[in-house]
Amino acid sequence: MHEVLRDRIWRKLEVLPEPQLYEVLDYIEFLESKYAAQRARQPDALQRFAERLEDGMRIRSVAPKVISGTVGVLGTARKVLRTVQDAGRDILSPPADSPAEPRAAAPTAAPGRAPVVRPAPPAAPRNGQSSDPGVPGSAGSGPGDAQP
Repeated sequence: MHEVLRDRIWRKLEVLPEPQLYEVLDYIEFLESKYAAQRARQPDALQRFAERLEDGMRIRSVAPKVISGTVGVLGTARKVLRTVQDAGRDILSPPADSPAEPRAAAPTAAPGRAPVVRPAPPAAPRNGQSSDPGVPGSAGSGPGDAQP
């Protein structure tokens, strides 16, 4: 299908109310069964579930607004799963710029949380002094602990 025809059909579909969109879908499925040279590509599992649920709700004469809301929730869940799937694919695939050398991941935070900050290691003692506050002459000792 060329782009001009696709845009024209889409423009016409956008202005139709929901019940008439289901009539259009029924007619398209009829035409597909009668004239299509090949079958349409198979949808993913969640899409198939949503379509079966939608068809079952239509058979039971559920209000179009209820069907739209229910299927809309499933559509949102499908988008979230795709995002998670794409993120997992990005994590597992090597970076394109240097496939042989692994990158160190920068610390990131979950949405709404502060990033994890690890404390810096303690500074090394200077001038032979211990950093232990209980040892006389150490950096952490009090003024009365110095050795004469």
